[in-house]
Amino acid sequence: MSRVVHVPYVVEQDEDGVWCAHAQLRPYVGAHGEGDTRDAAVSDLRDALLGLIEEFGAPDELAVTLDVA
Repeated sequence: MSRVVHVPYVVEQDEDGVWCAHAQLRPYVGAHGEGDTRDAAVSDLRDALLGLIEEFGAPDELAVTLDVA
């Protein structure tokens, strides 16, 4: 069985030029990735999140669709 898990994340470049990506899987369970490029940091974060999901399970999700005027 396959499941898509949407995890919001933040990417920023530190003062040394290293790209850092951060995400919160659930309260008190977060992941970090880093790399020489933005894409490398996100890829590293993805690998870290996959490890956390294997260890702690996928988080519950609720999707809401809104019509905005």
